[in-house]
Amino acid sequence: MRTGTFARAVAVSGAVLLAATACGGGSDSDDAAATSGGSGDSGSRQVNVYGTDGNMGNALGNDFSEPGALAGMRGTTPLTELSGDFTDRLLEINPDLQDYNYAGESYDAVIITALAAQAAGTNQATTFGPYVNGITFGGDACSDFQACLDIITAGGNVDYDGITGPLSFADAGEPAEASFGLLQFGDDNQIDDSLTEFALAGDEANAASDEGPAYAAAGATGDPLIIGTLLPLTGNLAFLGPPEVAGVQLAINDINAAGGVLGQPVQLVEGDSGDASTDTATQTVDRLLQSGVNAIIGAASSGVSLTVIDTITGAGVLEFSPANTSDQFTTYDDSGLYFRTAPADTLQARALADLIGADGNNTVGILAINDPYGTGLAENARNNLISDGLSEDDVVSITYDPQAANFDSEVQQMVDLNPDAIVVIGFEESSRIIQGLNAQGIGPQR
Repeated sequence: MRTGTFARAVAVSGAVLLAATACGGGSDSDDAAATSGGSGDSGSRQVNVYGTDGNMGNALGNDFSEPGALAGMRGTTPLTELSGDFTDRLLEINPDLQDYNYAGESYDAVIITALAAQAAGTNQATTFGPYVNGITFGGDACSDFQACLDIITAGGNVDYDGITGPLSFADAGEPAEASFGLLQFGDDNQIDDSLTEFALAGDEANAASDEGPAYAAAGATGDPLIIGTLLPLTGNLAFLGPPEVAGVQLAINDINAAGGVLGQPVQLVEGDSGDASTDTATQTVDRLLQSGVNAIIGAASSGVSLTVIDTITGAGVLEFSPANTSDQFTTYDDSGLYFRTAPADTLQARALADLIGADGNNTVGILAINDPYGTGLAENARNNLISDGLSEDDVVSITYDPQAANFDSEVQQMVDLNPDAIVVIGFEESSRIIQGLNAQGIGPQR
C-alpha cells in the first residue's frame, strides 16, 4: 500500500482486470526483446523483471547502492490511493514510516471487527463473526467509525466503505473486488509514484448476499473488546510491520475517541508473528489467547497464518488478516472466524498476467518462494498467462528455499531459459536473487 502523486489511473469494472501499459515495457514482442546497454555482457538483451506485493516496495531498493540497479522493474500490489490526511495521521504514530504497505488494510480490519462487535452487542467472536461480511455492504454507507457507530445507534445497518475503498466482502470473508497498483522502480531504486497506474480486479457483484443476523438493540453495552496483533516485527516480512502496526493503532485511537465498543474502550495486546521459519507466531498466539483476546489482527504472511489459524479459530477467536493473499483461505474450514481485507491471489495473478502480456513478453520465467503465497501466486499467474495464449513451454515456474545460502542455481536456470520476462515472487530475499540476475546480465539494471 503506497501513496504519492499519481500520474495515471485505470479503473476497470467486471470480473476481468485489464491492466494498462506504462513506461518501461514495450507494447509488442519486438520491444520486449530489445537490446539494452545495462549490466552484464555487452549486447545482451534487456529482460523485463517483475515483482509482486512481497517485494514491490522501497524496502527492496534500500538493499541496492548502485543507481539504476532496479530501474524499470515493474510489478503489482494491492493498492489504493491513500489520502494525505490518513498518511499524515499514520506519521504522527510512527514518523519513521518509509511507506504505507497494508496500513489501510490493517486499519479497516480493526474498524470492521469493532463494528461487527457493536452490531452483535457482544465481544464474543463466535457471535459477532457472522456480522462481519454484512458490515461491508447493503446498509447505509459510512466511511469512518464514528459515522458508522451513529448509524448503528440510530437503529440502522451500516455499509462501511473504508480506507481501502468499498470492500463488499464475498461469502469467504474477503473482498469481492480490489484495486491494484502497477508500480515501477526509478533510477534511484525507489518506487516512482509518478508512473503508478491503477486497475480493478474482481467484481462487486460477487459480494455475499446475506447481510447477517439482525443487529442487537441500539446502544448495546457489554464487556470490552480485546484485540491482539500478530504482525511481523521480525522475519522476512518485517518491512511490513511498521505500517501495519501504525494502521492498527490509528484505528484503535479513532474507535476509542468515538466512545469505544459496547460502551468500553477497545483494548490492544500487541504481538510479533515472526516468519514461517520460526515458531514465534505459535508462541505469540498462545500468549494472546491467554490474555483473553476476542480477535487477532494478522498474520501478514499466508504461511504463518496457516500455522496458527486452527488454534485461533478453534479457541473461538476471530482472525482478521490485512495481508494474507493465498487462495487457500478462500475455501479453508475456518468455522466462519477467518477474514481478510487483502484480496486473494487469484485477483493479483490476473493483474500480473495482464501486465506481463501488455508488455509484449512471449516467454516467462517465474522464481517463486516455496510457501503457500509464492506457489499459489505463481501457479495462478502461470495459468492466466497460458489461458491468454502462451504455451505451457513458454511459462516456466521454479520454486526456491528462502533460507538457502545462495540462489546461484535458480539464477542459472533463468540464464539457461533466457526468457523475455522474469517474475520474482518473494520477500526480503528477493534482493539477493535480483542481485544475481543483474550479475548475469538478465536483471532489471539499466
